[in-house]
Amino acid sequence: MRFIGRFPHTIDDKGRLSIPSKFRQTLQDRGQNILVLTDFDTCITAYPLDVWARLEEKIQNQSNFEKDIRAFLRLFYSGASETPVDGQGRILVPPHHREKAGLNREVMIVGALNRIEVWDRERWEQFLTSASVSFEDIASRLAELGI
Repeated sequence: MRFIGRFPHTIDDKGRLSIPSKFRQTLQDRGQNILVLTDFDTCITAYPLDVWARLEEKIQNQSNFEKDIRAFLRLFYSGASETPVDGQGRILVPPHHREKAGLNREVMIVGALNRIEVWDRERWEQFLTSASVSFEDIASRLAELGI
């Protein structure tokens, strides 16, 4: 599953957000019509259900006796919610997600390979400004890792 690109969109007063047609097609091609939303960084991360299931498998193999693992599970999973993609290609973003990510009407929907991120458009612009300064450093670090 591959999500690439970024698309400006709006979220309505009821929290409905239209998924870009390119992303909807990717979901349909994979037979996926449910996204799992969770708070991550300063945005909402939307995982297709099959990707979420693979993530769960990896996490379940970790020891619950480790403090960091327990904290991650509590934070990551307690805020998660499943949302179907409706017949018009929209999802409902619950209020707690909108609040946590600081989403206003204007949002940016970003492809992040195996998941979709939903950013407040102003926060996205701030991220782009700060990330462009460090992009060369990040690229160098990835080169060191053989990527």
